[in-house]
Amino acid sequence: MKKNVINVGLLGLGTVGSGVVKILLEHKDSISRKINAHLLIKSILVRSFGKERDLVIDRELLVNEPIKIINDPEIDIVVEVLGGVEPARTIILKAIENGKHIVTANKELMANYGKEILEAADQFGVDVYFEASVGGGIPIIHPLKESLAANKISKVMGIVNGTTNYILTKMAEDGCSFEKALKQAQALGYAEKDPKADIEGEDAAAKIAILASIAFNARVTAKDVYTEGVSKITFEDITYAEELDYVIKLIALAKDDGNGIDVRVHPAMIPKTHPLASVKDVYNAIFVEGDSVGEVMFFGKGAGSLPTASSIVGDMIDIARNLQQGRSGIIGCTCFEQKRIKSINEITSCYYLLMDVIDQPGVLAKIAKAFGDHKVSINSVIQKQSRGINADLMFMTHQVCESNLRDAIKEIKRLAVVNKINNVIRVETS
Repeated sequence: MKKNVINVGLLGLGTVGSGVVKILLEHKDSISRKINAHLLIKSILVRSFGKERDLVIDRELLVNEPIKIINDPEIDIVVEVLGGVEPARTIILKAIENGKHIVTANKELMANYGKEILEAADQFGVDVYFEASVGGGIPIIHPLKESLAANKISKVMGIVNGTTNYILTKMAEDGCSFEKALKQAQALGYAEKDPKADIEGEDAAAKIAILASIAFNARVTAKDVYTEGVSKITFEDITYAEELDYVIKLIALAKDDGNGIDVRVHPAMIPKTHPLASVKDVYNAIFVEGDSVGEVMFFGKGAGSLPTASSIVGDMIDIARNLQQGRSGIIGCTCFEQKRIKSINEITSCYYLLMDVIDQPGVLAKIAKAFGDHKVSINSVIQKQSRGINADLMFMTHQVCESNLRDAIKEIKRLAVVNKINNVIRVETS
């Protein structure tokens, strides 16, 4: 049955929630024409009624208990922008049980409990849309589930965290340290006061878990993702990468080669010719390879109030159309295949290594022997800086199994001629 009014309950009125309200107000007439109904916010969950807000909100819309939204029989769609696993998970599951359709931007929740939520939605015959959980304003969930559904996806690779991309861009362009670039990001509001989730790769891990689950039709959770952050990247690493025609990015990567899923987040050198190399500042991009479509890339603002709200409102419009047409939207969980998650020790890659060594004859031979003993083939070696009795040696390897490289590194660290291995960075050559 078609409705004249489709009512929405909004859980949260922070940065993203405010963006949702703003878009709904500014585009009210256009949205109404697109769905042939009025999409109205009936209730908004807030922590404080008295908090000053930039938006002018009717006080009568505000509630401080989620049950007032999820038990309201007039509310059709519940939009969750609370963040975190609890109480969001419990609230959403109860809302689903009550027949509410769900829109969420919660990456942590969907990365870890997406299967449970989508199966509950299937059981109770409601839609759960979560486009904003991965790319902010970038459409990627719908394309993977719908437009690219005819493809066998072999690879998803992206820059999915704007904070770290901004930091690495500033280090490369301004020649500043990681610490200085982080402070700039915090001053501009791109990084939280506690930036751990961003700079240690946790945010990106949740996002690539969601994308891998959809792309490969197999359940991948955040804990399955091997994760390294960017805090050890130095200006020297970025400079040396530049000399080799590479750039350093925090890459979220998922591959399915038929023998298991390789899913990881870590800094990587990528060739300047790669489409992701030109993605700068807070922008995000996701690169997908399918057997029929070939290579496609999705680019845009991956976070922020209005970009994220854009995806949320888009999901609300899709659900509203489904309601008007008396049909269901995207089928629930599509993780119908059982696939093994590969250990990081199984992957193969090229590697960049920077070592602080004693500057004397025979040093290179000893390091080369350690590499050779563990089947690590050296592509190139360059002495970068000499500091009295010490020097920096930069190595680039050919493709090698990670476990072999790690064994070689253990032996090299024991060499008396090696003061320190400053950094090891994987190199994505394609």
